[in-house]
Amino acid sequence: MIGRLARPDGVRLAVDHRQGEAPTIVFLPGYMSDMTGSKALALDAWAATHGRAMLRLDYAGCGDSEGAFEDGTLTRWRDDVLHAIDTLASGPLLLVGSSMGGWLMLLVALARPDRVAGLVGIAAAPDFTDWGFDEAQRTRLIADGRIEEPSDYGDAPYVTTRAFWESGQANLLLGGPIPLDCPVRLLHGQADVDVPWKVSLRLAAALRSADVQVHLVKDGDHRLSRPQDIALLIATVERLLEAL
Repeated sequence: MIGRLARPDGVRLAVDHRQGEAPTIVFLPGYMSDMTGSKALALDAWAATHGRAMLRLDYAGCGDSEGAFEDGTLTRWRDDVLHAIDTLASGPLLLVGSSMGGWLMLLVALARPDRVAGLVGIAAAPDFTDWGFDEAQRTRLIADGRIEEPSDYGDAPYVTTRAFWESGQANLLLGGPIPLDCPVRLLHGQADVDVPWKVSLRLAAALRSADVQVHLVKDGDHRLSRPQDIALLIATVERLLEAL
């Protein structure tokens, strides 16, 4: 059941917290996405069937949460996740991050290393403000404060604000070692046209943890939401939970 969690500033976040066996699975959606995507719902259904604790949320300005999307930044959305896990979830956590959510899961794990027991990235996109924008886009962002581009995933335009881009640039991770030691599993489609699959290889190399595995799906796209992709995600989460 969708509930409401007030941030310190009064903005209410949409959350769905399922009690169960720890670690709590925390699903972090991608940019302009929410907690009702097919991967999040499939994982939640699996958690319900197996008595596993799970937390889903919409960042402020996304999905059913209050706030304006264009007020969102990487740091603010990281803080939304931290507020949710600190308030609602007890004990260890398994973070599952899709696309931008894969960047957020790293930032959350760095902020709460004593609580995060494992990470699962789905086309994880750390540092995409750095490698995902060309010079013309950067110039427009600085000059106009925002850019709009067509989206392949809906009718609404893909909007990026200068505040979000600057927040991303202030939270870059791939330029040096990432001091995380928990087990990490990275799933990435090699037909992904939004986040190059080699980003997952860069991330694997940057992580300090020795327990990092990358699973490449040759015909998988960015979403990795086909039945076989979701089955792979659930199997990956299940195996990791059994090993923790």
